[in-house]
Amino acid sequence: MKFYYVYILKSINHDFIYVGFTENLKLRLKQHNNKEELSTKYYALFELIHYEAYRNEKDAKRREQYLKTTKGKTTLRFMLKEYLIKKKQH
Repeated sequence: MKFYYVYILKSINHDFIYVGFTENLKLRLKQHNNKEELSTKYYALFELIHYEAYRNEKDAKRREQYLKTTKGKTTLRFMLKEYLIKKKQH
């Protein structure tokens, strides 16, 4: 059974959140933390704070694109509100 993942990473050292798409969540997190990705290498290290699994690639990519829009970012902040508040307090 194949899944496609939309994932959200939070930089441990910076105020930076990244939304991405992958077929292999563990490998993708490793690539981000090893600074192998140009778009995130300056913000490493990351923790995985949320992911969604889809059976259809187009559905997952559509969700990723939505979460990168202004409305999607608002949705994301609402979905993860308690987690993000707790992180800022520590």
